Amino acid sequence: MQLTQNIRIETTPSQEIVLQALSEKCRLIYNFALRERKEAFEQSTKGINYIKQQNDLPKLKEQFLEYSWVYSKVLQYVLRTLDADYKSFFALHKKGDKNARLPRFKGKNFFTTMTYNQSGFKAREDWIELSHKHPIGTKLRFAIPAQFTFNKIYQISIYRKSKEYYLSVVHDKKEQKYQDNELYQAFDLGVMKQTAINLQGKFKEFANQRPDKYWQKPTEELQSRRDYCKKYSGKWKKMNALLNKCKRKSANQLRDFQHKLSKKIINNTKANTIIVGDLSPKEMCKKEKYKKGLHRSVHNSGFLGRFVGFLTYKAKLAGKRVVEINERGTSKRCCICGKEKDMPLEIREYMCGCGNVIDRDKNSAINIMLRYLSQNGLWTAYQQFADNLRQTGLIIVSHSQEAINSTPRGVRL
Repeated sequence: MQLTQNIRIETTPSQEIVLQALSEKCRLIYNFALRERKEAFEQSTKGINYIKQQNDLPKLKEQFLEYSWVYSKVLQYVLRTLDADYKSFFALHKKGDKNARLPRFKGKNFFTTMTYNQSGFKAREDWIELSHKHPIGTKLRFAIPAQFTFNKIYQISIYRKSKEYYLSVVHDKKEQKYQDNELYQAFDLGVMKQTAINLQGKFKEFANQRPDKYWQKPTEELQSRRDYCKKYSGKWKKMNALLNKCKRKSANQLRDFQHKLSKKIINNTKANTIIVGDLSPKEMCKKEKYKKGLHRSVHNSGFLGRFVGFLTYKAKLAGKRVVEINERGTSKRCCICGKEKDMPLEIREYMCGCGNVIDRDKNSAINIMLRYLSQNGLWTAYQQFADNLRQTGLIIVSHSQEAINSTPRGVRL
């Protein structure tokens, strides 16, 4: 399994001069290639693509010797990034997305991420060195803290964030072999909490930390003060720096909490199979398009998608597995009788005509577990789960066949 490790590095003044010069050449390559593509797009000219622009690089290096300072694969990766940006634009444009825009030119203060893919770097236990041919001759060798050890490195990227430099190292990590111990745990993911249920019918709830709530007020105040300043003035830059600092702290605190929570879940659950719903934040906000608070919570915060990613890779390292299934209708369906009713997000308790009164997240977690067991033909586990729920007062009516017929069979791992 490939994992990415970000490491903050210390740079000398001469190293910063080299990095700025190399980044500037990458930025110019991106802008020149983008201009060529835009002209071809406006004139409906064919033949301008990644292969053509990559083949033009040797001629460009002969004409402008400064571009030979940069390692060849780094320039190729810049063009590949532009190609990916264009493909993303056309994919959205084809779907009829009115907000789709062509990639934009990079400004003079933009630091271009430089990616060394498979070659162009040397790595030892305590340092990493990147190749270049800048006339200064300063080596781009950076010390690596002792806690970071890598077996095999596939790719190294260097980027700048908030005037600090980072290395992003893609490396190999050995997975533990998965063994099905016939124990399962289902999760209903949410912004406020994560609700889990195991095969014994026992619930466990994990409340989410909400640093975005704490930082919301100072962020809005700083943004308001910044917007009243003349753009790019001294005061505007000061307010903008403070605003970015607040946003960065909020994001870092949320990421740190999700890392710790996902590790806690994986290490403490006896189940080797964890089932989660393939919830789409984009679809959630489309359905509840007038709920501003929901949009603020799920967009650009990583509450749901990133948490599933953390669970997935930590599970693989522990010899476990995370399975994503279609959770459509699990909040609307009664876990006892199988009937469905509308459940707006503000209604937190599920009340059914059959007498079932239960927290909506617990109801959804039960349905996710039932759906997974029925779709995969695990009838012994299904019966065991129903029997265990019966002891808690929840008598499950066998509507498994109905669940199979009304939901897709595909399971995405």
